[in-house]
Amino acid sequence: MVTPLRLAVFDVDGTLVDSQHNIVAAMLVACDAHGLCRPPAEAVRRVIGLSLVEAVAALLPEQEPIAHERIAESYKDAFVTLRSGPGWTEPLFPGAVAALDALEADGWALGLATGKSRRGVDVMIERHGLTGRFATIQTPDTNPGKPNPAMLRSAMAEVGADASATVMIGDTTFDILMARAANTGAVAVGWGYHPVGELRAAGAHAVVGDYAGLLIELAGEAGCARARS
Repeated sequence: MVTPLRLAVFDVDGTLVDSQHNIVAAMLVACDAHGLCRPPAEAVRRVIGLSLVEAVAALLPEQEPIAHERIAESYKDAFVTLRSGPGWTEPLFPGAVAALDALEADGWALGLATGKSRRGVDVMIERHGLTGRFATIQTPDTNPGKPNPAMLRSAMAEVGADASATVMIGDTTFDILMARAANTGAVAVGWGYHPVGELRAAGAHAVVGDYAGLLIELAGEAGCARARS
């Protein structure tokens, strides 16, 4: 009997890389550029994971849709400027590369589904030496944003994986809701930007505290089934 292809799809911000300080900083610069009051850092962290315009709309609901678009463009400009500066850091979370190595060695295909733009994802991949690691990369450039299940469905279609053999790994309720809507496994990580209680309430099949715990959760042939139980 042929073992079905198993697909592990990772979120980026808050799951693979700790980028919150850069995202908050760029959002504050964007608000300054439009003469808006700076939102609290915690409020910005709450919308990480959404596509950019949706994140701006959630953060600044009193603004008109056209303003959301303009603020998003200012955010992009600020982010690129900050990224080119000498103080830029966007570290991988401890154990991330070892976990990717272990999952590949165990026969998993790897993917990304993120609110980042494809350009931002490509920069992250190059900076961290992850080129060629991901069989599928899904962003809002070509899909509706989270929690719409389109990114996960596109990822599964691209690599030929069934929902029953696919697990989404993320740190926000947006990731978990997307996974549940796509009928895949939903594993939450506890080191990201949404509280564990909210991740569980959103329907996470499991919450892990570190990458070693993730490997245990996904270990063996029954990994997907366990994640969905």
